[in-house]
Amino acid sequence: MSTQQGNLFVVSAPSGAGKSSLLRALLENKPALSVAVSHTTRPPRPGEQDGVHYHYVDKETFSDMVGRGEFLEHAQVFDNFYGTSEAAVRGPLDQGQDLVLEIDWQGARQVRQRFADACGIFIIPPSVAALRERLGTRGQDSEEVIQRRMRDAESEISHYPEYDYLVVNDDFDTALDQLRCILTARRLRQAQQDARLEGTLSELLAGQA
Repeated sequence: MSTQQGNLFVVSAPSGAGKSSLLRALLENKPALSVAVSHTTRPPRPGEQDGVHYHYVDKETFSDMVGRGEFLEHAQVFDNFYGTSEAAVRGPLDQGQDLVLEIDWQGARQVRQRFADACGIFIIPPSVAALRERLGTRGQDSEEVIQRRMRDAESEISHYPEYDYLVVNDDFDTALDQLRCILTARRLRQAQQDARLEGTLSELLAGQA
């Protein structure tokens, strides 16, 4: 019997919305869910590990990968490039693994061209003031960088209508619970349950319950 195809979740947010923290918490209690590790040309931040948070490569290597058609999606964000290997997505999905892509709206748009059934989730902060405070408390970026990220956030957020779900990260636990509900609802769709419960449904319809 063939393996049930996994679900693909595409999650985007402006910088400072708390997307990465929410996904880390989500993955802690979801063993059937994993994150595709993307490539990037930006340097690792403190505490990040190559092959865990990203595959860190230089711009020449990234360009060569683009030329070979290895990326499912790739885009420039600020002064750096990001991309997701197609093999890193199709492999787990074909094995029935649910997968999360943590990418921006440009990458999400490219993914939907190849995976029309992907579930899009967009995360936003509760206000401009909250976003400014979160960016400022990182302690890693200059004021000039923070101001640029604030300007770019407006452009990023303008693409929220392209997604299936919109989650406001005001209270962390509430936002996390909403993400869990989205995953559960996606897994309970009729098409997936039909394949997963084939035996049970056949028995019920045959009047053998």
